[in-house]
Amino acid sequence: MGLLPLNLLNKPQKMLDLVAQRQECLSDNIANMHTKGYKRKDVDFSQYLNNGISSNLEARLIDKYGSAPIASAASQSENISTEDELSLMQENYLLYNVAVRQLSSTITEIKTAMNVSANG
Repeated sequence: MGLLPLNLLNKPQKMLDLVAQRQECLSDNIANMHTKGYKRKDVDFSQYLNNGISSNLEARLIDKYGSAPIASAASQSENISTEDELSLMQENYLLYNVAVRQLSSTITEIKTAMNVSANG
């Protein structure tokens, strides 16, 4: 086992990975909105958050914003709305900020622990 508790970085990293994956899906939706037969995709955060990496804040965000199945496909008759996709991108940006703040906070805690142990 190493000296640094790197496993503390797993949860924020997973959240950042999910945000990036969702951004890619939303971008694909906009890029292909006029492609015949294309089905809308999205990422379901709760599917991952319920697998032991959930925090209270992340769970509350999912409760507030809801979720869509990962890589879910809309019916072919459903039109993709640019406004809806851009709105979801804004929501995704907020989730990104939460993940970055959580990662930054974890790194600060690790640095503080290292400084305390070095001075103690």
